[in-house]
This record gives sequence, structure tokens and C-alpha cells, in this order.
Amino acid sequence: MIKAAILGATGYAGAELARLLSGHKETELVYLASHSYAGKRFSDIYPGMKGAVDDVLQEDDINKAAEHADVIFLALPAGLASSIVTEKLLEKCVVIDLGADYRLHDKNIYEKWYKTEHHSPSFLSEAVYGLPEIHREMIKGKRLIANPGCYTTCSILTLYPLVKEGLIDTESIIIDAKSGTSGAGRGEKLTSLYSEVNESIKPYGVTTHRHTPEIEQELSEAAGKSVVVEFTPHLVPMNRGILSVCYAKLVKGISDGDVRNAYAKAYGTERFIRLIDTIPETRYVKGTNLVDISFRINERTGNIIAMGAIDNLVKGAAGQAVQNMNIVFGLDEDEGLPASAGMPM
Repeated sequence: MIKAAILGATGYAGAELARLLSGHKETELVYLASHSYAGKRFSDIYPGMKGAVDDVLQEDDINKAAEHADVIFLALPAGLASSIVTEKLLEKCVVIDLGADYRLHDKNIYEKWYKTEHHSPSFLSEAVYGLPEIHREMIKGKRLIANPGCYTTCSILTLYPLVKEGLIDTESIIIDAKSGTSGAGRGEKLTSLYSEVNESIKPYGVTTHRHTPEIEQELSEAAGKSVVVEFTPHLVPMNRGILSVCYAKLVKGISDGDVRNAYAKAYGTERFIRLIDTIPETRYVKGTNLVDISFRINERTGNIIAMGAIDNLVKGAAGQAVQNMNIVFGLDEDEGLPASAGMPM
């Protein structure tokens, strides 16, 4: 059995991770930590988990966690992971960071976008960007995995085959993405109150959202050249889900068949990516580790509209972290991960 610890276990991503790991046949939860709720039972904070995860929550002490665990999941605010991950720690266990501290390869870009110091830049070259459908071979057996962001997971996977195969003008990419309110975290915020969110939709982080450089980094690697995107996220009144609608100019002469072949080449054998003919909807991936991807070509404008949908807490966070753990330890990649949404929606 793989012994797992979660720091930040009572945030939405951490709690979803505890839920998934509690049903994982090859994993035992040995250390659940929460600075805000230390001393209380996890199931007192999340009553729906009573009987499944009743562990008493510990303090967020990564060194104590390392005494018990083979893998430590960090679900902490930006800046914290880089201050507590050390060589000594990584010699003991695998670290999968659900935060942003090891996603960007360049320390200066991280500090510019996140407005905080990076305390362990020496690990940036070692950390693997944990998007399995693109970096699976790099993830295997590694000890430091940077779990991608939710918007980035959806947007990168939706665009990757088009960029990789040179089917679009990379200077024309516009990403219009929408997320449920759980993406804002569990902390008390005026802008997340029901009466502030319900019956409304709004863009936020316009030109400044922190997932932008992450998207650009991965698409640039795929293209073999610098890619800059226009990315605008929106908050919509639902709990879960992300829908990314991506616009780009098709290279002249590219056909519908060329696009289909590119997606099939990239994802035809992927367990968690469904290439669909219908328009993606967040309700059909809710609670799963799935990505639904579709596209339309506008013959009149010469543009392609590529669309992707995920559950931001599963494939966009906890589910992808479990998928990464499975790969690192050589387990079946889909172990512990739901592969279909519940019905009725």
C-alpha cells in the first residue's frame, strides 16, 4: 500500500483528494493536515465523508508527514510549497504539489505573476509538469510533480494538438474560459458569496490571470516557438466545472479531416479524454477525471473554435494529482478515478 499524506486537506481540492484516495485500492491515508482545523475530525468538517475519512486532522507539518508517508500532496497557497520542500524531504518521499510553485520553469516569471518570492528555485529544473496526456513518460518515477492548474489543464489539452501539428496561427489564439465558484477556494470572500455570484456572470483577472504564463509555457514547448495567448476567465454561478472555448485562425488549406486526425493522433488512446462530436457541457464531466473536447470550423471566417470541458476539482486538481501518483508508482492510471458522471444531472 502507498501511504499518502495531504497538507491543506480541508480546502476544496484537498478534500476532493481525500475523497478520491479513500476509495483507492492501493493507497492508505496516513496523515491529513489542516492549519485551520487541526484537532478536529475530517468528517466533522465534511459530514458527507463520515465513515469513509474520520481521521483527526494534524497541523500542516511536512516533516512529520514525511515520517509516515510515501507521497505527500500539497494543497497550499502559492509560495508555501517552495518554502518547505527540501532535498532531505524529497529523499524520503514523492511530493505532488497542487499549487503553482513548481509549474513554471522560470523563477522570474513565477515571481512576476504571483507577486511572491520563490524559495527553492533549484528544484524548478527537476519538477515535472504533471499533465499526463503530454508528459507521461517524464512523470514516471519522479519525486517532484507540479500538478497543473484547472484552467490550464482544460485550455492546454484543448489546444495542444492544433499547436503541436502546426494547424493554427499561434499569434491568433484567444481563450474564453468559464469556471464554477469552487475554483475560488473555500476561504470566506465577499465575491464568492451566494448573493454576489448567483444570477450573474463576470470576467475577472482580465489580462492578469496567473494561469496565463502556464498556458503559454506549455503551448510554446508544443509549438517549438514562443506562444502568447489572450486568456480571459469568467466566474459562473455553478459549483464545479470549467468550459474553455478557444479561438484561432486556421492555417490556409487545413481541413476538418486534418484537425480530426491531429486530435486522434494526440488523444486516440487516452483513457480520460473523450473526443466528441457534440458541444461539450460541464455537467457531463462533473465528478470525473474526464476531458470532453470538440471543435467547429467556421468556413466563413477561417477560424477554428475548439472547446473543452472538465471538472475543475477532479481533472483540474485532485483527480489529476491521483493520476500523477498512479503514474509515478507504476499503478493502473485510472485506479481510484471516476470515469463517468452521475445521472440524472
